[in-house]
Amino acid sequence: MFGRKKRRAADEDELDELVEQDGSDDDPAADPDDPEDTEDTEDEDSGDDAEPEDELDEWQRLDASRDWREEGPFDLSEVDLDADDVERMDFDALILTPFDGMQLQLQVNQQTQQLQALLVVSGQSVMELSLFAAPAGRDMRADVRGEMIANAQKAGGKATLTEGPFGTEVRRVVPITTQQGQHGYHVSRTWFAQGPRWLLRGVLMGEAGLAEGLEGSTELLYELFANTVVRRGDRPKVPGELIPMTMPPEVANRASGASAGTR
Repeated sequence: MFGRKKRRAADEDELDELVEQDGSDDDPAADPDDPEDTEDTEDEDSGDDAEPEDELDEWQRLDASRDWREEGPFDLSEVDLDADDVERMDFDALILTPFDGMQLQLQVNQQTQQLQALLVVSGQSVMELSLFAAPAGRDMRADVRGEMIANAQKAGGKATLTEGPFGTEVRRVVPITTQQGQHGYHVSRTWFAQGPRWLLRGVLMGEAGLAEGLEGSTELLYELFANTVVRRGDRPKVPGELIPMTMPPEVANRASGASAGTR
């Protein structure tokens, strides 16, 4: 949509909204590489100049080689949501267009009770969506990638960069130990899209994390990521600061009804 092929939105009863409290040891989406963990405390509105092109590495040049957001994700200022009758889910900071069979889990910070990430489930694939503040005049994707690579290596894993559907993609393999003492690997691929003062991150896991290209359920997650609309707001924020979301009333009502069973 917005110039892309439209998909029929899933009926409300086709969505399985579950609420998970952040911080559990078995959380499949736990990620230590949030951009907010970086030490960049510079005010986002300082208007930093972009780096000269001759100082960019090959991946920064790839990101700068074209408009990777031409077909989405979109800033709210770039679209007219009233121009069609597509059913969407509005989480304030992020507006999603669900697809048939999609399941949605909500990752809530246990201390602040803020909704900090959305886990989109399609079959055996999961994508974690989260939104961060970004500088007004500087691309922060290379900085975030550097942090991700360093953290993967520190954990005994590895990270590689490749061209993905939204520019440079990060692919990671990190060793993990389950609560039962079993050893394995957490495999993921991460997409980034930087818009006007925001950075949208999508971490793909499960089958999509192992996939090459957009085969299988990865294509559905690609469509959802590309059709996401960001409503960043005007409040000044530090680059890398997590931008929390708000539960739609119908989801909040379901969550409160199921709260006795949440962690």
